[in-house]
Amino acid sequence: MTQLTDGFGRRFPYLRLSLTEACNFRCSYCLPDGYQADGRPTFLDVDEIVRLVRAFATLGMHKIRLTGGEPSLRKDLEQIIARVAGVPGIRKIAITTNGTLLPRRLPGWHRAGLTALNVSMDSLQRDRFHAITGHDRQPEILQGIALAQELGMESIKLNAVLLRGLNDNELPAWMAFLRDRPVSVRFIELMRTGDNAAYFERHHLRADVVVDQLLAAGWRLRPRAADAGPAREYTHPDHRGSIGVIAPYARDFCQGCNRLRVTARGDLRLCLFGEFGVPLRPLLQHEDDRDALLARITTQLGLKAAGHGLHQGQTGLTPNLASIGG
Repeated sequence: MTQLTDGFGRRFPYLRLSLTEACNFRCSYCLPDGYQADGRPTFLDVDEIVRLVRAFATLGMHKIRLTGGEPSLRKDLEQIIARVAGVPGIRKIAITTNGTLLPRRLPGWHRAGLTALNVSMDSLQRDRFHAITGHDRQPEILQGIALAQELGMESIKLNAVLLRGLNDNELPAWMAFLRDRPVSVRFIELMRTGDNAAYFERHHLRADVVVDQLLAAGWRLRPRAADAGPAREYTHPDHRGSIGVIAPYARDFCQGCNRLRVTARGDLRLCLFGEFGVPLRPLLQHEDDRDALLARITTQLGLKAAGHGLHQGQTGLTPNLASIGG
């Protein structure tokens, strides 16, 4: 089987596929004023998604993460999961969600073929969670996480964006949360995007702060799996759960890049903060375009840069993370 490899020897078994730009939360670091529809053409439909995933599977990808916006807003999400799960070569199907619909929808998604779950939860304190996200929905999210454990999902991860002055003193509480729960919590360093420059200046905190606290408390770095996401995972013998740290401003962050992104409108993004998108949608309309689609993907991968330009304040095409799925 062909393996997608770029000019720096990095392999790409992992695709992050956005299903929608819409989101029903108003997170302060992403969409503080809520999602505003722009009236442009609709997002990829199920058949377009399947043609896209088949192409990437042919090129050696075996892990698909469905993102947004908020992917659970797609009424056809269960159908999408089932169709993607039926693509030969796809072994892992994950979703990143705010978790509000988990109690109602997760069993159906799981039956359809969902294998991994990431839930955004920026604070363990209900009032802080409400302040950051604009919604007081933490109880049902925690209910959904418990349901995922009951269903025996192979991977359950919680994502917390690290925010100076808002949630940066919660590491001890998270450690206590993980003592008896076999889940992973990942602290994500706040990234500057096109729309959040002032917010970034106020609330950015280097992920090194969390790493130093983890090491001091006896947590140790776990070896990284080949198809893992960008987190560096830490474990502790007294805790069933683990803690991941995603540090996009770390010097070697981009060396381990193993994922490509496709937007909800069908543009290939070689980097979360890249300066251009490659339109794939015109080649997703007919099976006859399969060879041209494969050629476009492999040719464009040769343009992938060694790293992002975040250190120079270059945020590329990304106005906010909801626009591409993080």
